[in-house]
This record gives sequence, structure tokens and C-alpha cells, in this order.
Amino acid sequence: MQRIIKDGQVIDETWHLLPKDVTLDGLSNCDDLIVPFQLWLDHAHALKARDGGLGIWLDSDEAVEEIADDLEHFQVIALNFPAFTDGRHYSSARLLRERYGYTGEIRAIGDVLRDQLFYMRRCGFDAFAIRPDRDPYDALESLKDFSVTYQSAADEPLPLFRRRQG
Repeated sequence: MQRIIKDGQVIDETWHLLPKDVTLDGLSNCDDLIVPFQLWLDHAHALKARDGGLGIWLDSDEAVEEIADDLEHFQVIALNFPAFTDGRHYSSARLLRERYGYTGEIRAIGDVLRDQLFYMRRCGFDAFAIRPDRDPYDALESLKDFSVTYQSAADEPLPLFRRRQG
């Protein structure tokens, strides 16, 4: 069983991340599923009628604006990083939190490494599926790498100089 980092702890994964080529045939009605964007586009009505939890995952070339009107249906939004060097979903997480007011779980999936976690959390991520060949406990420690942040971000809306004025 995969372990993920969520809300500052390493926990057992309970959601099923479905592959891009999945179909509705044989999907469980009561499992918690994170479905690919295209499956949502093709079968949103049927997916909303399920009893289990519903999440969606977006590849790096799929925009959060495409699901903005449907956010209330998702308990989890997983944003895929196909390569360590592809940072497009940092902006997606900020848009979800700041523009669209999404309060559910935003999870980083794919090529997610220790060095990214602190910055991902600043952008609005609160869950991380670390690459399977890496230690999630080591990665969890990276969230403590910096004790003070200067800039405003999704996790701290006020810059340091504003926080010190109070």
C-alpha cells in the first residue's frame, strides 16, 4: 500500500488513482476514486451518482479553469507532475485556492520529490504522493526546511513585514 503525506503526516493511501485509459465498466460504486479529467468530461453525471468519494486528476497540460464550475463535486484534486522540471501545476494550485476558493484536498502526484514539497505547500498543496522510490518520512522533514517566509502565498496571505506590524 502506498503511503502519502497529508496534513503534515505520513498516512496510508485510501483513494484509488485511476489510469488515463480507464472506462466506467467495472468501477466500484463505493470506493473513493480519483478519476482522470477525460473520464469526468465523458461521464460526469454517472460519476456524481456514485456513493463513494470523488476526486479528479489533471495532467500538466489540463487547466483548472476547465473544472472550475464543478469544484463542489471533488473531495480531492490531484495535479500530476510528469517530470520534476514541469512546474505548471504550482500555478494551478494557487488558482484553485486563491481564485476559486477551493478548500478540499489538493494533492501532488507524479514525479514528486522532497525538494518540491515546501514550495508546493506554499502554493496550496496539502497532500503529496511522493515517488515510490523515495522515503515519505524523509520528504516530510522537508516541510520544516524553512522557519520563516517573507512573501505572501496561498499558505500565508500576508508578507512578513505586514505580519510584524501587528
